[in-house]
Parts: sequence; C-alpha cells; structure tokens
Amino acid sequence: MKIGLSTYCFWQAMKTGEMNVITAIEHVAAMGGEHVEIVPLGFDLTANPELIEEIKQKAFSLGLDISNYAIGANFAGLDEQEFEQEIRRVMHEVDIAAALGVRLMRHDVASSKDTSIRKFSADLPRLVEACTRIADYAAAFGITTSVENHGYFIQASDRVQALIHGVNRPNFRTTLDIGNFLCVDEDPVAAVRNNIPYASIVHIKDFYRRPEAVNPGEGWFRSSAGYYLKGAIVGHGDVDIRSVLRVVQQSGFDGYLSIEFEGLEPCLLGTKLALDNVKRLWEEAISV
Repeated sequence: MKIGLSTYCFWQAMKTGEMNVITAIEHVAAMGGEHVEIVPLGFDLTANPELIEEIKQKAFSLGLDISNYAIGANFAGLDEQEFEQEIRRVMHEVDIAAALGVRLMRHDVASSKDTSIRKFSADLPRLVEACTRIADYAAAFGITTSVENHGYFIQASDRVQALIHGVNRPNFRTTLDIGNFLCVDEDPVAAVRNNIPYASIVHIKDFYRRPEAVNPGEGWFRSSAGYYLKGAIVGHGDVDIRSVLRVVQQSGFDGYLSIEFEGLEPCLLGTKLALDNVKRLWEEAISV
C-alpha cells in the first residue's frame, strides 16, 4: 500500500500559472508522497505528447510511482456518431496511459441534469457498452480502467456496482472516492464497505457538511438532498476518516491511496496537512 497525491491537489496553483505538472510532481515528492496520480487539468497530453516523457522522467528521478491517469468523458445523451467519437477519444487516452507506464486509468462515464434512477436505468446499457469496449481495448496494455463515484449521476455505491457488474470485465473497477458519497447523501463508511471489493485505487477526500436549514454562505455546494458541502483538509472535515481507513485495511486492499485536496486553504498547505493526517490516521487505524 502506498500513500500519495493527485496532481488535482494543486489545481488551485496551476490555474494561476504558479505551478505546472512538473513542479507539482516535485511537491509530491518533497511532501513525502510515495506516488503521483496524473489528472490533466491545465495541461493536455494529447496536444503536448512531449510532456509524457517529462512526467515519467521526473517521477522516476524522484522515486515516485505514477499510480493512475484520470480523465473526463461522457457517453450519455450522444447521437451515434458522437458516441463513437467519444469512445475513440477515450481509447486514445488509453494509449497515453500506456505511454505513461500506468496500469490504472479512470475515465468518467456520464453526466446528466436528470439524475433519477429512471434515467440511469435507461442509459445504463449504452454506458455498459462504452465501458466494455474501452476496457477490452485497455486489456491489451495490461491497464485496468475504472469509474469514479462522482458527478451525481453515477455516484451512489449501488449505481457504481450496477455499471461494474454490467461491464463484467476483470479490468473494469472503481476509483473509490471516500468523500464523494456525501454528495448523494450516502454514509461514507457504509458506502466504502459496499464498494471496496471493486476498488482499483482509493481517493481520500474530506468535506464539511451542514444541514439544509443552515445556509453557511459562499463557498459551499449542495448535495442531492440539499445538504451544504465544502471541501476540507483531510482529517479536518466531517468524514469519519479513521473508520473508513479501518474498512480499507480490513478489506485487504493493498493498492494506492491517493489524496485529493479541494479546500479553500492555500493548496500547498492544505495538501501537506492532508498527507500528514492520512499517514497518521492510517497508522492509528492499524493499531486499533
């Protein structure tokens, strides 16, 4: 098991030009991370393929694994031509993952303003088809693809499982984000217990959560049921991190734990505190 960071942690600084993906990787190593997850926000490996080798060399020189490559995608609400184009585009991203040398890749699957179970059930066969074709393509590279529990539409643990079981491929699993279940008002401990058997990588994220009747003001967003949520430094928020990590440990999961920081604090400070907290809480969970 290795604890590390997603480059998404540094998106705050990358948006302003204060940091790029190479300096982000340097910060991962300086903070004591054991791996780096590559999320191409603020840079494009399709348009700038020379960055692939730079990323690989930088990570190797710093003794970091490149754990996962995480991209956006959407296969819902498309006509036949658009659907095929999106599948081809994601397959090209699989080529990039292979060039990076990773064995794990997350691609989004669908977004929809209508998040009802009726809409999900109607769209599921099409989503299964897309994910199956991409997983089969990725299998030739030894890559496991995955769906993350986010975006409201495919976020609850049972919807994630429905897609995984529909695809029914050993190399299609879930990027399991422990905090994101709060966005659909699902208890993180119970949801992680449900889905940890299907996890290819675990994202560690924390949120503050406030009742619908207590509007905290700017900087918050709403869950499906109307609760207020705001990104927190891991260990500072309302997710029961200790219990979640205990579930992960007891499951026998021995892959990557990847921290994502989404708080309003400066990203270097928030990310370093999050990493230190996860290391400490992991050890505390072991000792219980």
